[in-house]
Amino acid sequence: MPMDFNQQVIEEFRANGGRVGGPFEGGRLLLLTTTGARSGARHTTPLGYLPDSDGRVLVIASAAGAPKHPAWYHNLVASPLVTVEAGVFTYEARAVVLEGAERDRAFARAAEADPGWAAYQAKTDRVLPVVALEEIPGGPPNISAASPGAALKAVHDGFRRELALIRGEIAATGAGHLGVQLRMNCLALCQGLHNHHTGEEAGMFPMLGRHHPELGPALSRMRAEHEKLAALLAELQDVISADGTDSEVLLAEVDRLTAEVEDHLAHEEEQLIPILESPC
Repeated sequence: MPMDFNQQVIEEFRANGGRVGGPFEGGRLLLLTTTGARSGARHTTPLGYLPDSDGRVLVIASAAGAPKHPAWYHNLVASPLVTVEAGVFTYEARAVVLEGAERDRAFARAAEADPGWAAYQAKTDRVLPVVALEEIPGGPPNISAASPGAALKAVHDGFRRELALIRGEIAATGAGHLGVQLRMNCLALCQGLHNHHTGEEAGMFPMLGRHHPELGPALSRMRAEHEKLAALLAELQDVISADGTDSEVLLAEVDRLTAEVEDHLAHEEEQLIPILESPC
């Protein structure tokens, strides 16, 4: 029996650390696993998503403008505890259906960033639900990778993809002013990079320093690079937050950040992956 389209996307996503081709290529994609409202069985669905504040992400129950809500939406209304796979990260989350003005603002952001959402809404009489997926804190995230070195590379590749996505979104706006969702995407990237560096300095760097004192100079350089990147991230956030920021100004800032981030990631991989992959 031929594999259905969703299952093909799911398998490609899991095999390639969140990268897929076809209609989802070059977009933000996650896998959402819900519990069947009637069957109690677990069901996984690939969905596009929008970054939101406080680390949560938004999904829209569009069903391409169909007259009825998709099954995954009915499932999470009945059982809001879900599993999210985002790139190489897997985490448990709580699904919260946005209501009233909050829903309307979120949907307006989505439609501004991608008019396809508005087209789906125009095809149906139902109000397309917007759902926030809020991570449930529970220790370090589960990373799907074959080894510690592969995990580090996969996380870095996730940042590379997000930077490329954001750059493409900014370039597509021409010389216009920034949209609200684009600002949100940039802020989410800044927070993600900050959290990654904070985690490295609190956990991985001290551990490697204890077991491999010869890495001392390299780790010192990486910490200094973190400080430099933190300054660039702060400058980027200032540009994002300024009224009337032109997209060309933001594009220049993102290009500057991208170059520095890529140099840092490449150096970190060169220094750390051989150590992480070496037998104890």
